[in-house]
Amino acid sequence: MTHNHGDGPSHDHDHDHDHDHTGGMSHLGEMDARVRALESLLVEKGYVQSESIDQLIEIYETQIGPKNGAHVVAKSWTDPEFADWLHRDANAAIHSLGYTSRQGEHMQAVFNSDDTHHLVVCTLCSCYPWSVLGLPPTWYKSPPFRSKAVIDPRGVLSDFGLNLPETTSVEVHDSTAETRYLVIPQRPEKTENWSVEQLAALVTRNAMIGTATVDGPL
Repeated sequence: MTHNHGDGPSHDHDHDHDHDHTGGMSHLGEMDARVRALESLLVEKGYVQSESIDQLIEIYETQIGPKNGAHVVAKSWTDPEFADWLHRDANAAIHSLGYTSRQGEHMQAVFNSDDTHHLVVCTLCSCYPWSVLGLPPTWYKSPPFRSKAVIDPRGVLSDFGLNLPETTSVEVHDSTAETRYLVIPQRPEKTENWSVEQLAALVTRNAMIGTATVDGPL
């Protein structure tokens, strides 16, 4: 669901992960403890090796994402036909680059402009496009971010050091298990002759969530 600044969330989630409906106890701390306990048990039973788990995490952090998403963004900046495809059918366009998800969610790409800036949040849990962004940052899962992003999105952006012009509206997109969003930031100036690889190196995970913009060369 998408809503502008000031509207509240009104969707239903049918998820089985990362819920926090109480807002009281530290859900992240409790979940982290459970994950660590499960990991220890699996290692102790000989089902997995600790090194394998560390390697999987490293792959998601450094290889699967957010480099995949950065490639998608850079490709859209340099190829108008791909950008149009990404706008019409993000799943197909992203899959054409070899990035697929086992979760089967529907991806939507939202494009920043001078008039509109997009911000992604999951208000009830932490739905996140792992296939293009890798592991979600800790703050993305936190109740303060999830609530403030809807109530005061400009305040959230300011917390991240991003102060937009008053003429730029902020649209908040609420991810679900069925639909997840990828923000396509604006291409920075002075990069007209850059390659896809050079452009991708500028794109950060936060820019693809909407809490940052992409800085150009100094």
